Amino acid sequence: MGEVRYGVTDPISSAWPTKEEEQVTELLLETLRKEGQFESEEESRNREVVLGKIDKLMKEFVYKALLKHKVSESLARTCGGKIFTYGSYRLGVHGAGADIDTLCVAPSPVTREDFFEIMVDLLKGRSETSEVVPVPSAYVPVITMQFDGIDIDLTFATLIQPTVPEDQDLFDVNLLRNLDESAIRAINGSRVTDEILRLVPNIPTFRLALRCIKLWAKRRAVYSNSIGFFGGVAWAMLVARICQLYPNACAALVVARFFRVFLRWKWPEPVLLKPIETGNLRFQVWNPKLYPQHAMHRMPIITPAYPSMCATHNVTQSTQRIMMSEFKRGLEITERIMKNEAEWDELFAKNDFFRRYKYYLQVNGSSLDEDTQGLLHGLLESRVRMYVGLLEGVDLIVIAHPYIKGHEHDHTCSSEEEVRRARDGDMLKDVKPSTKATHSPGAASDTQEKPDATQDKHVYVASFYIGLLLKEKTQDSNGKRRMDLSNATQEFIRKVKASSGWDEEAHMNISIRFLRQSQLPDELFGGLPRSRLRVLSETKKKSKPEEGLSKKREKDVNADSSAKTSKKAKVVDAPVPSTSGVAVKVADEKEGSGGQENGNSMGSPNNKQSDGNGAGESSENANSSKDKNPIASATIAAPVPAAAKAGGIKLKLLGSS
Repeated sequence: MGEVRYGVTDPISSAWPTKEEEQVTELLLETLRKEGQFESEEESRNREVVLGKIDKLMKEFVYKALLKHKVSESLARTCGGKIFTYGSYRLGVHGAGADIDTLCVAPSPVTREDFFEIMVDLLKGRSETSEVVPVPSAYVPVITMQFDGIDIDLTFATLIQPTVPEDQDLFDVNLLRNLDESAIRAINGSRVTDEILRLVPNIPTFRLALRCIKLWAKRRAVYSNSIGFFGGVAWAMLVARICQLYPNACAALVVARFFRVFLRWKWPEPVLLKPIETGNLRFQVWNPKLYPQHAMHRMPIITPAYPSMCATHNVTQSTQRIMMSEFKRGLEITERIMKNEAEWDELFAKNDFFRRYKYYLQVNGSSLDEDTQGLLHGLLESRVRMYVGLLEGVDLIVIAHPYIKGHEHDHTCSSEEEVRRARDGDMLKDVKPSTKATHSPGAASDTQEKPDATQDKHVYVASFYIGLLLKEKTQDSNGKRRMDLSNATQEFIRKVKASSGWDEEAHMNISIRFLRQSQLPDELFGGLPRSRLRVLSETKKKSKPEEGLSKKREKDVNADSSAKTSKKAKVVDAPVPSTSGVAVKVADEKEGSGGQENGNSMGSPNNKQSDGNGAGESSENANSSKDKNPIASATIAAPVPAAAKAGGIKLKLLGSS
């Protein structure tokens, strides 16, 4: 009999690993252990105990829900209910502190509404649980929580059958019959995970290689489906495909070939682990020839379980370019690792997102209580990619690069002004970081904030960041360029507020600030140098001013950066008001304008000058206003009303080089 073929093509190579490749794999294993990618036996046992408790809670929930639906008590006790793990835990690649994705399956007539009512109450009533946050409006409705210190994500589905016995499995595709799309997506999370494991030739090799890729993707900030990169299941399918193409390779070679294959992949050709099943249940299956929206997927990776779907439909033009750049970097490093010319630590170096760009957008979501903030954080995280797509339509923007994580803060504010500044994302020293407040939050909204002058307010803020890479200035330009973000910004805010998860009555607030790199909060750098790296547009050849520097030169660069930051302390501490629209004038970096202009179309005053970071903007009205500006080096955005009632609010940042 011939060799078993995995996947949709023959293998590229069936060669067995060399002694040298096995040695590099051992070094990879050692590095991953050092990086804490394996949990202890004690933590592993604790996970099993927690899952056992959740399984009992699931059965209790089903019992209570059936009683609500007028099922007799004796029958309700026998109807069962079961949990299924999926994701990294089911794949066997979870690390210390990782969450557990868990599917809760109930018999009919239990509903999703029952789950988000009764199950949430049961969870909140347990002493082991904390941070229980229901998100019924998510693409896959979920309850997130901590149970005995372990992060758990609970999804839910009802099977159209009277009982769910202990030996229930989810392999039979007919289980999907008559289910709604949310239930199918929830069940397919488990079915896809099991199918991936079935389709790889060597599970231990797959698991070790996937642990490596997961750590790399997180360190390089390209691990987030909701933000527009790849999520866990997509990275798993990519690694599984390489295992199919190199069925006998060791983990180190799988990782090296991973970067080579997908850097050269002819996107949007889909990545498949097996032929797509058409099925007979009339579900929509991924088919770009039949469905125009499927043809728009930029980097399609198709799930192997029926009905096959694209796991990467959130990828944008910018996030694709960023991932391709990271594939190139990964290939260069792993080729040297395989030659013993580099170490695995280099592959896992932390990303430099906050030192990479000259301009950033800060998207702030705020509220006045912790539960509401949990919902708002999830809402914004799932919508940031929409803003990225809108920004990609702005003429001067080459890349709109979203960071994969939001930064959470809570403040105790003693005045209306402090509440406003905290909501707008200011991290000023006079707004106190808060301990957990015990008082009840007062009423506040986007435009009406009237806290009691004698009562401290607790303000929760989530900040998401988008780095902007602009087109290089051409020789034909006359020195003045205008970048108007008003339409993109207002449309994004409109879409967020139109979402089902937005709750105006819960005092949710959204604001957006345009910042220079020098104005980013210190906390984003973790004590590392703030000096900006040179990032290239498509029109310039690459230079490496920071790579390969001598220690003395690197020390000089960092010292110079610290000196500049010190000189501009007033700039960093000056509030940069938010706006629902931003219009920025960008001029030749060689210009020395030193200007100021009333750039607010709503008529607000503004005093603005360069941060000295090489951004020379237009200097209209410079002569008439330069004597009026008391801070020579300040870059201060114009105050803008919190809500735009009509038209685009223009915020123009002016300055000198």
